Amino acid sequence: MLLEVSERTQFGGVVIIRDTSSYSGRHLLKYYINCALKREEDVHVLGFEVPEQELRAGLDSNYMHLFHFHNAYIDPLGWTKQSSFTVKQFNTADVTRLVREIQHAKASILVIDSLSWVIRHHNPVAICQQLQELKRGGSVRMIFGLLHTDLHQQGIVDSISHLASTVISVTSVNHAHNAVAKTMHRKKSGKVMREEEFFTVKDDLTLSVEKRPSQSGHVQMQPDTKADPMSNLTFNLRLSEVERVAKEKVALPFVFSQEKKSALLKQSQGSGRIIYEPDASDDFDEEDPDDDLDV
Repeated sequence: MLLEVSERTQFGGVVIIRDTSSYSGRHLLKYYINCALKREEDVHVLGFEVPEQELRAGLDSNYMHLFHFHNAYIDPLGWTKQSSFTVKQFNTADVTRLVREIQHAKASILVIDSLSWVIRHHNPVAICQQLQELKRGGSVRMIFGLLHTDLHQQGIVDSISHLASTVISVTSVNHAHNAVAKTMHRKKSGKVMREEEFFTVKDDLTLSVEKRPSQSGHVQMQPDTKADPMSNLTFNLRLSEVERVAKEKVALPFVFSQEKKSALLKQSQGSGRIIYEPDASDDFDEEDPDDDLDV
């Protein structure tokens, strides 16, 4: 599913790459940037955490004219007025203006490196609204955001992830593989797809992916024996043969034998009668209740 994410840019959406201090998701983010450049799509990066040279390293040099780095790394808070973009400018109007100023295609790819920088200086609810507006505004086709989950409360991480069409959580694993990615993708139909994959991002930004193998190893099989649920009881539930025969001979209440059933169902000769004996408490009315109906 990791490979399919790079092919979904034509359909739009928001992709959140969630990482921790144990493994950085920036390598995977650079892979998606490189894929977009090779498709000749404009890529606009709001860079807060690493300098432009570090993010450019490994990208295909033939497509650097499509790579636009909006430098917020030097002065992210705008204290020295040296950055071309600051975290305070993260809003729909300013981001749209940046994209449209140097836009070559109808819609561009927006990369936020990282969302954690923005969230720490803005209301998370406002960030969700801005991302939704950017996605629907027409200038941005797809948004990639890097989110450091160990810097935020779980509720904030869940809120940001909820608006994403694809969430990729990367963590480090054993020495045999670089990392494992747990990908969740929501289709427009509402169907949710989940997959777990091992992956490696090489120095030339090629991605190697393999499905998570089934658990290997020798498992000692236990003999197929049926446990006796009455083996550890403090009282005896078993019947001897004599007790069992005696139990079967006991006539149960409200259970008719075949002879009694036949006798009850057998039709008797003659007609049936209803015998009624008045009771002292019976209330008799001598008047006819329907005499007013006579014409």
